[in-house]
Amino acid sequence: MEGKTSKLYAIVHAKCPHCRRGDIFTGSMYGFNIQHTKEVCAHCGQRIEIEPGYFYAAMYVSYAMNVIEMLIVSYITYLICGPLTDETFWNYLIVIFTGCFALYPFNYRYSRIILLHVLSPNIKYKPYYDR
Repeated sequence: MEGKTSKLYAIVHAKCPHCRRGDIFTGSMYGFNIQHTKEVCAHCGQRIEIEPGYFYAAMYVSYAMNVIEMLIVSYITYLICGPLTDETFWNYLIVIFTGCFALYPFNYRYSRIILLHVLSPNIKYKPYYDR
């Protein structure tokens, strides 16, 4: 079948898991146009929020992403500033909170995408919509 969109492409570009063509979000990840999750896919009509409160589970995915990001940022801070002491405490704190704040839009978007594409058994890819 020609034109089949890969799952990795759909995840990276925030496409619908059902058709891999329609956008999941309105707006950009960073910028003045605030991102919102669409209710239905404009291409295939799949409901994005399958049931009320469906994206509460994305909080757990976002939490895991945030922990990993904080570990990475604190390790980079360790490489630059040295071990955590009384003198470097504020460096660590400021860098970690700045990293969390700067990556919030990324975590919001990709926690929902991971939930839809990887952790949702109810949404299956239908190649005939991928046209």
